[in-house]
Amino acid sequence: MRNSIAIAPWVIALWVIALWVVALIPFAGATAADAPLPPATEKAAPTAAPLTLDEVLRSSRRHAPQILEAIARVRQAEGKALSTEGAFDTTIKAEAESRLTGYYDGQIASGTIARPIENWGGSLYGGYRVSSGRFPIYEDERFTNNFGEVKVGAVLSLLRDRLIDDRRFARGNARIDVDIAEADRLLTAIGVQRRAIAAYNLWVAAGLRLSVYHNLYKLARSRQAGLERQVQLGARPAIILTENEQNILRRETLVARAEQDLALAANALSLFLRDATGAPLLPAPARLPTDFPPPARLKTDPRASIDARPDLRQIDLRMAQATSRLALDRNALQPRLDLKVEASQDIGPIGEGGRSRVGTETKIGLSFTLPLQRRAAQGRIDQTSAEIDAIRRRRQQTEEQITAAIDALAIDVRATERLRSLAEAEHDRATTMAGAEARRFMMGASDFFLVNAREEAAADAGVRKLDAAYRQIVAHAELAAAAADLPALGLDSDVSGAKDE
Repeated sequence: MRNSIAIAPWVIALWVIALWVVALIPFAGATAADAPLPPATEKAAPTAAPLTLDEVLRSSRRHAPQILEAIARVRQAEGKALSTEGAFDTTIKAEAESRLTGYYDGQIASGTIARPIENWGGSLYGGYRVSSGRFPIYEDERFTNNFGEVKVGAVLSLLRDRLIDDRRFARGNARIDVDIAEADRLLTAIGVQRRAIAAYNLWVAAGLRLSVYHNLYKLARSRQAGLERQVQLGARPAIILTENEQNILRRETLVARAEQDLALAANALSLFLRDATGAPLLPAPARLPTDFPPPARLKTDPRASIDARPDLRQIDLRMAQATSRLALDRNALQPRLDLKVEASQDIGPIGEGGRSRVGTETKIGLSFTLPLQRRAAQGRIDQTSAEIDAIRRRRQQTEEQITAAIDALAIDVRATERLRSLAEAEHDRATTMAGAEARRFMMGASDFFLVNAREEAAADAGVRKLDAAYRQIVAHAELAAAAADLPALGLDSDVSGAKDE
């Protein structure tokens, strides 16, 4: 009997130790940052492939309304340019006249074809006319031989309008407008792609952040059952259950906020991710990737491609337009001296006009005009010269601002790379500390508060690592956009692809 009484305490001690170990098993689990990726808001479909950045960039390039609007403006400029070509269209003119009553019975029909020429500011023309009957003497020029008269001629400008005139200026100006619209389309595409990269990676960051908080929440939930067993055995005070419930609620709040951030990020991403009809497509949480894409590869010297910036090209094109306008204004100062050359030949038997129509007739003439006061033209010259100077200053300022922006973004890129490396190192240390603290607690060498603190510190370090990775990717995209690095923005294959599709 004594032996049985002596053995009983040892048996009880063994049972207590066994229950203690069972209760502590949840503490020895993985930390929040190392736990597997849970579903964000809904169960992933077995066939759902992760959404890639290339897919988003292709979609935004083809279907983004801003890019499509810019393409429409290009077509508008092309239509305007085509209309200016109408000033050089060939024209045909036909006339016929017949006297129905009166002393004279003359009839005449004529046709003329004229074509403006691009050089010398003139035109070429040719015609045919034929008459019959009698005309009064004051209309003697209407007589032709019986088979009519053929005529060819040319009008050329020797001074004013020789190098440039309103027609050629309008056509050249419209062609430059097309190039300006093309540059604006490229500028719009660069901005859209930059924002698409930021929106995609913000969505990825929100999903990964939700995973961290969800795993942290799962740790607290799984710990509750073990704590309840410890309290029932008297190994822990009952208040520890309340403390863990507080942790559960706090971590569940973090999960709820992260779910909200993910939904908002998905909504923002839908402006760039679109279906075949161009309608916004909300990305499903099941398509979240498990990690960020690598940052865009940048050029060795981003400054080297400054001249490729579409905004600088627009300024250069505006300068070309102003220079052409200045030439037109200076043209208006010159006197007008026009040369006209014409040859005509009557054919067939002699008509009512007599023998004076026989043979080839050639004529040459000059026309000279000189305005005595040219203040309007001089005023336009002064105005355009000032505009050219203003454009030159604006280009200088824009180029300097771009250079400064590229230098600042290069600093940002280097800083974000270092900060990401530091954040990854901090996360590794925090994860190690959390795991070690969980093992110490299992052996009774730590307490509940310290284990929670280590777990949450590891989760916070994981979130900071995600934020650092996001900032690095965005910094690379910003620098690629500032340097007009088209391949880095997904615009290398076909910048105008949306137009063709």
